[in-house]
Amino acid sequence: MRKFGSVLFWTLVATVLTPLAAFAEDATVAAGGDAFFGYAIGAGIATGLAGLGCGIGQGLTAGNTTAGIARNPGAAGVMNTPFILGMVLIESIAIYGLLIGLLLWGKLP
Repeated sequence: MRKFGSVLFWTLVATVLTPLAAFAEDATVAAGGDAFFGYAIGAGIATGLAGLGCGIGQGLTAGNTTAGIARNPGAAGVMNTPFILGMVLIESIAIYGLLIGLLLWGKLP
């Protein structure tokens, strides 16, 4: 659990600091006068959290499917279709997060 907390912390730090570095040379952002600063933070957080959540979901799905096949090798054919369908649905959430991030990024001047 400690390792997961460390990964989560550094992922959140990276998603917050990346937009800050992008606006580092703009004087209006440093003075707090730019209304578009929230869009950059939102885009980074949306993309980062969607990727993090989907990575965890895909890892759990693949791990549990592999464990199920290891316990009952005869069920591999039956488990394959729900596994692929689950992976596709999990990946669609990551694509939605990327789409939201790109739409927010498009609002930046």
